[in-house]
Amino acid sequence: MHPPHSVSSREQVVDTMIGLTRLSSLHRAIVAGSDSLEIYLALRRRGFFGVVTAATCRTPRRQHAVGLIADRNSPAEIEAALAGISPFLSANAAIAVLIESRESGVCLKIRTRLEQMGFRIEAGVRCQQGLVLSAYRQGFAQLENAA
Repeated sequence: MHPPHSVSSREQVVDTMIGLTRLSSLHRAIVAGSDSLEIYLALRRRGFFGVVTAATCRTPRRQHAVGLIADRNSPAEIEAALAGISPFLSANAAIAVLIESRESGVCLKIRTRLEQMGFRIEAGVRCQQGLVLSAYRQGFAQLENAA
């Protein structure tokens, strides 16, 4: 069982994710992971109404410009969340992933998975809860068509 997070540390994570992905109220975003509901509600309180959770979004049509993943569980669950939201993300999407695990090699594993999905790592920012890793992909549809 994990201790509850303070409001200020959760708000810091949301602020960091918004900043790294350049999320605006005009973007459609999808949130995944065990903490997705908390992130979703924090974004809605801030006026981001184009946000959905992976659990509530039914049809993957590459319609979301931003993906946010917050999962305090194992790296395997973060990878599963990445795979789950990938079909919902546009060819030029931005993504931010909160990595709370302090295990060695976790960041490298997530980074490798993001690169396999066509993302280029842009930044990693430490916050109270862990590391928020951000990445962008450009022209991913062209890569898929070529394959």
